[in-house]
Amino acid sequence: MSPQTVFAPWEDPASKPLIRFYGVTKRFGDFTAIDNIDLDIFEREFFALLGPSGCGKTTLMRMLAGFETPTEGTIWLDGRDIGPVPPNKRATNMMFQSYALFPHLNVRDNIAFGLRREGKPKDAIAARVDEMLRLVQLQKFAGRKPHQISGGQRQRVALARCLAKAPRLLLLDEPLGALDRKLREETQFELMDIQEKTGTTFVIVTHDQEEAMTVASRVAVMDHGKLVQVATPDVIYEAPVSTYVADFIGDVNILPGRIAAQDGTRVTIDWAEGQPAIAARTRLALAPGSAAYFAIRPEKIAISAARPEGAANAVAGKVLDIAYLGNISTYHVELPGGQVIKAQSANTDRIAAREFTWEDAAWLSWTDAAGVVLDR
Repeated sequence: MSPQTVFAPWEDPASKPLIRFYGVTKRFGDFTAIDNIDLDIFEREFFALLGPSGCGKTTLMRMLAGFETPTEGTIWLDGRDIGPVPPNKRATNMMFQSYALFPHLNVRDNIAFGLRREGKPKDAIAARVDEMLRLVQLQKFAGRKPHQISGGQRQRVALARCLAKAPRLLLLDEPLGALDRKLREETQFELMDIQEKTGTTFVIVTHDQEEAMTVASRVAVMDHGKLVQVATPDVIYEAPVSTYVADFIGDVNILPGRIAAQDGTRVTIDWAEGQPAIAARTRLALAPGSAAYFAIRPEKIAISAARPEGAANAVAGKVLDIAYLGNISTYHVELPGGQVIKAQSANTDRIAAREFTWEDAAWLSWTDAAGVVLDR
């Protein structure tokens, strides 16, 4: 796919999904793990199911794999209801967090295992394994046992074994959870590259928001068995549909208030005693006096020693805390009423030249288009 090609089959009414969930509910006794979900996933997507522990994302994946059966509703794969199809007969493969490699087999034999179980010819198996070793760049490690290679390499062996059978759909359950942060970030890009090269549809389950935002073409944010929002990572981040999504994805300030007035897309929000109303923009139709929330990311807020000229929104406070994160610093600024707002700035100068320190007076400002107005 060239950089100019926009991959967005979900925006094309003529595109047929590879996977369709129709009214899928899953109950375990009195507990509803999945609550009446409708969802389409398209061929060649890298689709992420994201949410906290217990939100239902793993149950949704296990139903796709065939390890769980829907209590209600149906799941279709490539135009076929896969409810009656046993796991080993589905055109899917699943990669577990533990990788589940055979310790007594070397890398080559681990990758070949599934192909041998299917009774493929030896020549065909050898050619396919060589292809997979090249794909995951492990040719030099083909003769080693799992304990003789690193965690990142074991992850790639598990991935190669899953892809060797050329599944239509690959399911990845927290596949990078066992890796350290730096290796996890490197492996995310390797996963994206492999998915692009093979054209296989990937569905990944993760509670790591950064991971989902990095690898996925679309993200489904889940909560208590429901889909809260399904969209591309940039839309999820910049235009969350609720305070739950805004708070779950990235760092955010959520300021509760009430609508003071609305004129077209321009709105003002009363939010704190003694503070000026927030000037914002929204496409929501909100009645004066109704409850609203203003969500704004810390990086959208400027921090300055003097009141900025012509700012749509500006509030004064004092620096309560500073989190130095290397490339950025996050400032927690307390307003006179006790509210705390987080602002971020890039550390373009060395730390010795930092403008603010604890207890310093500071002004925070942002434009009227910097935040999102939410009604729930």
